[in-house]
Amino acid sequence: MNFTLLKEFFAGFLRNRHIGRHFRRLALLDTLTQTDVSREVPTSLTKTLVSAANNNPETLLKQLGSHSEGLTELQAIVIRERVGLNEVEHEKPLPWWLYLWHCYKNPFNLLLTLLAVISYLTEDLKAAIVIGTMVVLSTLLRFWQEAKSNKAADELKAMVSNTATVLRCDAPDTAIADTAPYPGASQHLKATSRVELPIKLLVPGDVIVLSAGDMIPADCRLLSAKDLFVSQAAMTGESLPVEKFAVQHDTQAINPLELDNILFMGTNVVSGAATAVILSTSNSTYFGALASRVTATDRTPTAFQSGVNKVSWLLIRFMLVMSPLVLFINGFTKGDWMEALLFALSIAVGLTPEMLPMIVTSTLAKGAVFLSRKKVIVKRLDAIQNFGAMDVLCTDKTGTLTQDRIFLSWHVDVWGNDSEEVLEMAYLNSYYQTGLKNLLDVAVLEHVEIHRELEVATAFRKIVEIPFDFTRRRMSVVVSERDNHHELITKGAVEEILSACTHVRHGPAIEPLTAEMLARIHRVTADLNEEGLRVVAVAAKAVPPTKENYGVADESDLTLIGYVAFLDPPKESTASALKALAEHGITVKVLTGDNERVTAKICREVGLEQHGVILGRDIERMSDAELALAVEEHNVFAKLTPSHKERIVRFLKANGHVVGFMGDGINDAPALRSADIGISVDTAVDIAKEAADIILLEKSLMVLEEGVLEGRRTFANMLKYIKMTASSNFGSVFSVLVASAFIPFLPMLPMHLLVQNLLYDISQIAIPFDNVDVALLKQPQRWQPADIGRFMVFSDQSAPSSTSPPSR
Repeated sequence: MNFTLLKEFFAGFLRNRHIGRHFRRLALLDTLTQTDVSREVPTSLTKTLVSAANNNPETLLKQLGSHSEGLTELQAIVIRERVGLNEVEHEKPLPWWLYLWHCYKNPFNLLLTLLAVISYLTEDLKAAIVIGTMVVLSTLLRFWQEAKSNKAADELKAMVSNTATVLRCDAPDTAIADTAPYPGASQHLKATSRVELPIKLLVPGDVIVLSAGDMIPADCRLLSAKDLFVSQAAMTGESLPVEKFAVQHDTQAINPLELDNILFMGTNVVSGAATAVILSTSNSTYFGALASRVTATDRTPTAFQSGVNKVSWLLIRFMLVMSPLVLFINGFTKGDWMEALLFALSIAVGLTPEMLPMIVTSTLAKGAVFLSRKKVIVKRLDAIQNFGAMDVLCTDKTGTLTQDRIFLSWHVDVWGNDSEEVLEMAYLNSYYQTGLKNLLDVAVLEHVEIHRELEVATAFRKIVEIPFDFTRRRMSVVVSERDNHHELITKGAVEEILSACTHVRHGPAIEPLTAEMLARIHRVTADLNEEGLRVVAVAAKAVPPTKENYGVADESDLTLIGYVAFLDPPKESTASALKALAEHGITVKVLTGDNERVTAKICREVGLEQHGVILGRDIERMSDAELALAVEEHNVFAKLTPSHKERIVRFLKANGHVVGFMGDGINDAPALRSADIGISVDTAVDIAKEAADIILLEKSLMVLEEGVLEGRRTFANMLKYIKMTASSNFGSVFSVLVASAFIPFLPMLPMHLLVQNLLYDISQIAIPFDNVDVALLKQPQRWQPADIGRFMVFSDQSAPSSTSPPSR
């Protein structure tokens, strides 16, 4: 059990004797292993964060060996030597020689290498050289193309700024001589300075200063906060920013992501200012625990790799049948078993499409070059074909379908009707607010037309402001209109505004706030909430122009004017992109950590028909068989953890689908890695970009459609070569096999068959650039080894026109 938690328990026990309460709390923490949270991170980390959230700042700083004014440089160095640099474990790049091996080790190359070795052992050096050359060229081409794409992806990461503002206290020599945890530091401190340090140099105990736009560099506990809103979308998928406080309000909270005063590495400050002390760094953070889980997981074979394996085994089965048959026929009929063995090798060489690795790699490379012109980085060439084979696209919502920003969606009166007056009142309130403006204020102030219409600069003057606080959860300004009229305008949480209201505005009339009226107001706001909107109420009252002093007590007898409602809007390209994907046979499923109401609203706005919504807690209760059925019947999944997303992707793949996943957060990384094709964006967290196969450099989703079509063209052209070459080789080999049974000499040597194959294959070099029938672009393309086998045997009778190159 965590020692800090144990101390906290006994301190609370001695302080108030609430035995039952503390036992229940410990029981809840100990059962975290059975909840969503601990499936993602170790239970010990969860307990540490909960304990830090509920500890008082002085005690916590003492435990960390720190001070409210920060660490000294020497102390930071000592701690850094102990805990290491603040760098999350990423997927380590392979050494060039190992990466070259990965580019080589596909079934086609291994098969050709085996034939080259046999040719060399049977002293057919020319055949060995030709076959080996094909293998080397295809391997080097793939190595060069993928290395170039990965270099571009690494350059994206290098563009990100990575510094933090840290408090450093200067101490005299006697204090510096102390070692961690720096006993007696508070008696020796002289001064504090602010320094900008690389994030990797931060250590537990460092006190950092945060402001709008800063990335949270480690897991931190807030020491002070003013109007602090943090975007946790990369961690949870929640579209709207979360307000954070210096004090933990719910002392019974056990989910780390619900702690009011804990900030997580990888999230970012949207608005406000704060100071915080670092609790943990690198892999000891919540982010690091998730990242370690992702990088420790081996990639599952994709649809392309499985398809290539099946086609390879198809060719091997033909060889295993025909080569022994040739060996025994010629051995028994001619009596020269060495010559028969040489001819059996000829058959094996003749059946193999020697230029297949070269054609496949060049076709994929051509697709990667095409997509690079569309500002798409293809990190793994196999992803091109998977793009074309994809029949299910799972996508996160926040930042992929939506713009990941707050937008003023509605301004309505008490009855839910559009009202310009509500917008005007909200604008005046936000405009004259002197505190740090949060995202909601920014969204209101984007309506600059109100500024012109009201002539705010000349017609109004601010008298006073009653600041926001977390008890009232509202703020007010008093404005004067041409000095003869004072108006107190208040906006805030609906319940808090209603508690200060006695009347409502109904058109031009003012009506008392009765019980019936209150019930109707609750229905209207509930409907807005059901739409996934964040609702803020606006109220006002006239005050005498002669009044000079204002305070919280003046926020009474207000008249409710209406509401402003906010939403993270969808991207402009989302609806058209989803429609285009559906027309090409791709089913889109939304997998998000956000709540179901917001998700349903976005789905309606982008035209995605919903077939039921499943929540993360529902998935927890489902057996494997139930979930395998549910992923087929439903297309919207909300309140998901990273493991939920990964599990859904795995079951879709198990059901026979080729699955793509699009996401940009750390909570998307496991699913990105498990999918056949992982798609991310250039603004994604590093872990997501590393797990992805493809990175989009533009926010438009229409590039997905172009990627799908290019993937299908690539696959169709690869299939043309395989079918044409395999059927031609089989026809030649079968003819030679039959002839060998009736003539007293070997019809062809391995080199003869190899030259014949290469002459035919050279004519196929232009296939990667060939046109493709429109019919082949309408539906996902899959590997069908059985069809290839039938085509090899019966190509003369049943060759479909779509498999031969169309006329230009």
